[in-house]
Amino acid sequence: MPTKPIDRLMFVQGGLCFFCKQPLPKSEASVEHLHASANGGPNADGNCVVCCKAVNALLGSMSLKEKFQVVLNQKGQFKCPNGAGSTAVDEPVKDPPTLKVVANPGDEKFSLVVANLKRRGNARPRTLKTLTSTVAAIVPKGTSDAEYKALVQRLLSTGKVRVADDKVTYSL
Repeated sequence: MPTKPIDRLMFVQGGLCFFCKQPLPKSEASVEHLHASANGGPNADGNCVVCCKAVNALLGSMSLKEKFQVVLNQKGQFKCPNGAGSTAVDEPVKDPPTLKVVANPGDEKFSLVVANLKRRGNARPRTLKTLTSTVAAIVPKGTSDAEYKALVQRLLSTGKVRVADDKVTYSL
């Protein structure tokens, strides 16, 4: 039996993402705590699943109730934010409802980043380098380095984030 939690969970889940049921390369896999460890959840296998890093970053330290709501909002068809596809849990919805119409796709990514940083609370990145890599993990795959930098710059220009001596503080 594999000894590392990620190896055990990958084996139990058949190498598939817990949420979208798509094949999950180990390099893209991360352990998601259903009851977030930041909220006191245990590291036991019964509280952990393997999913892609994008889903883990999205769910962050949400409560179990909030995580259920994210899954339920998918109306039976979980859409992975990394673009890996979706899997119908029940009958697929023919015309999925639009949650929000945005004029600029960057607005949606910016909102996603801000919401994730708010949920992180005291677990927010504390250096500019860590913030940049966190933003890269939050936004969907296929986003360019220039877009990551633009999102970080927008956090700075809107005053949501301040940097002094490479230390990051937040006003979310």
